[in-house]
Amino acid sequence: MKKLVTEKQPTPVHIKFAVLATDIVPLTYRDGELCVRLIKVDRPPYFNGVPGLPGGLLTPKETAEEAAKRHLLNRAFINPEEVFLEQLYTFSAVNRDPRGRVVSVAYLALMPWSSLSSDAKTDTDESWWCPVSKIPKLAYDHDEVIKVAIERLRSKITYTSLVMKLLPTEFVFSELENCFEAILGHGIDKRNFRKKIIKLGLLKKLDRVSRGNKWRPANLYCFASKTIKNLEIL
Repeated sequence: MKKLVTEKQPTPVHIKFAVLATDIVPLTYRDGELCVRLIKVDRPPYFNGVPGLPGGLLTPKETAEEAAKRHLLNRAFINPEEVFLEQLYTFSAVNRDPRGRVVSVAYLALMPWSSLSSDAKTDTDESWWCPVSKIPKLAYDHDEVIKVAIERLRSKITYTSLVMKLLPTEFVFSELENCFEAILGHGIDKRNFRKKIIKLGLLKKLDRVSRGNKWRPANLYCFASKTIKNLEIL
């Protein structure tokens, strides 16, 4: 996958003035788990492969969103055109970066596992997928950034159809249930959940079934609308 062309910028050992950066929390749903894309941080004061979120400084001629897309592609190998990107929060604690005063505009990035390229799916020493239940200690304040991102996602799936951004185009109903449980971090009342989803008209039942897995064939569904809607799900 071709990377965005950008000039290589030296990373200062110490930042004397406030600068603007962006951090991205790329999330996907894979094999029953909510996973985040982490990268190896290799700049002062972090070395020896300390993990963190993809991100970096803004250039003078780009917006925070443009910078987020650039770092998402160049550092996490994820095509920004294939993700749902939403501004999350501005992290401005005075001592969040040991080098100096850095304010970060963070973004939440959601994508179905099936839409990712082979480069984006591959785990390497530079970039890899980690279940959110097993996140190690991260560089800077990235632990807090991920915490805010997951809280935002958990909240929004209860009153919007945002979960669609983590699922493939076609799926069996149990995948939807399992995705909700993976995001929430606990089980749901599946009987009442199914009734509620059907009543809301959120899904469209397709005239074919899923085959080729260890379970019996099951009906396939898709979302009735590609637009994220506000509706009470949980």
